[in-house]
Amino acid sequence: MTTLKITALGAGAVGKSAITVRFCNGIWVERYDPTIEDSYRKMMELDGTQYLLEVLDTAGTEHFTAMRDLYIKNGQGFVLIYSITSEGSFHDLEEIRRQIVDIKGEEKAAMIMLGNKCDLEGQRVISQAQGKETSSKWKCPWFETSAKNNTNIDDAFTTLTRRIISAYDIRPIGTKTEKKKGKCTLL
Repeated sequence: MTTLKITALGAGAVGKSAITVRFCNGIWVERYDPTIEDSYRKMMELDGTQYLLEVLDTAGTEHFTAMRDLYIKNGQGFVLIYSITSEGSFHDLEEIRRQIVDIKGEEKAAMIMLGNKCDLEGQRVISQAQGKETSSKWKCPWFETSAKNNTNIDDAFTTLTRRIISAYDIRPIGTKTEKKKGKCTLL
């Protein structure tokens, strides 16, 4: 079975842990407890192939940003999360994305962007247009999510898994490629 390494990144209190726990364990965790680092595992079947997703939930506070380089080096896919209720968290993603691209390169920077807390529409400060525009500029999928209501969580991780598979040219175990006239053919 192929293991894929996913890293959740973003400012503090944007819902990285809530999204990760919702996806991996299917539950909503209401209380906020700042994370230093937590790791979760979830099996996913995609197109008839099983994958083990290792999801790293990282710290969002500035005290732990030095660890971010290591998270990025070890990760294959990245969930960039901001809160639709926090302008600062949206702008913080620019630096995080820059680090990912600097370390991984454009072609290996499999990422998605999530505007979390869409259940708090009345407190919105980041418009959907801003999220769409930024994700378009970065050439990565964008979703508005709610960990509380389980909105778009599975779709987001499925999309990221497909992007990782494509970026790293991951083939199901048991398949091989063969060179024929300059082409790679799946046997």
